[in-house]
Amino acid sequence: MTKHDEELLTRVREMRERGSAPKQIARALGLRPAQATALVRRVAEAAQAHTAPDERPVVGCWVNAGWSAGLDMARAPDWAAADRLARDPDSETGGFAQVLLARQERASKVTVTGFLVDVYCLGVKNVTGPEVMGSGSLAGYVPTYYSAFDHPPLSIGVEQAQAIVHDAVAHARSLGFEPAADFAGAGVHLGAPPGDRPTIGFGKDGKPFYFSGPYDDPRKVVRTLERTCGTGNYHYVAHL
Repeated sequence: MTKHDEELLTRVREMRERGSAPKQIARALGLRPAQATALVRRVAEAAQAHTAPDERPVVGCWVNAGWSAGLDMARAPDWAAADRLARDPDSETGGFAQVLLARQERASKVTVTGFLVDVYCLGVKNVTGPEVMGSGSLAGYVPTYYSAFDHPPLSIGVEQAQAIVHDAVAHARSLGFEPAADFAGAGVHLGAPPGDRPTIGFGKDGKPFYFSGPYDDPRKVVRTLERTCGTGNYHYVAHL
């Protein structure tokens, strides 16, 4: 980039900060409208690149319907009310919260990050992304991400997503379990939850409940629960 280009970008940045539109910038700097628009885009992308991942605008946030079945939601009544499937006695959706978050990356790009959360016991078991995609691809990505569920996902606020993920991690750690290895890198896109937020009682009906998955070491998990919770203070279904 030449010195002239740097000076031009600086002037465009200053004018944008004062609220000038691309057409006003073009007239003031003697540029063609297309040139001014391209420079405005470059300024915006440069500013976005220096913005922390969790400070970028939220484009959308979702969780699977029925995620809160079996949890103590007394201190989060609004979240519980929105999850009507959790109150269906025939529903078998409890135990996992699949959280998806999309943040603005650049003008036409979004960053998508997903978290598979065992809300009864193990916390974050798997992370997807962060993945950068075109903004237009998001509408097709969301139903694909939730294709294993019979019901469409619930649209939620980012504070709810933060509480589900981070508080489930804290609960799992209290039982002796760490989140998935790539959680730290993905968690910065989610951001930390505020202190004054609704709280969720994890575990099924008040106790840790472990249901073994195909990639678990069930004997190790049960031994850990025995050590941290004590006999009779947890439940499990596992092939030992």
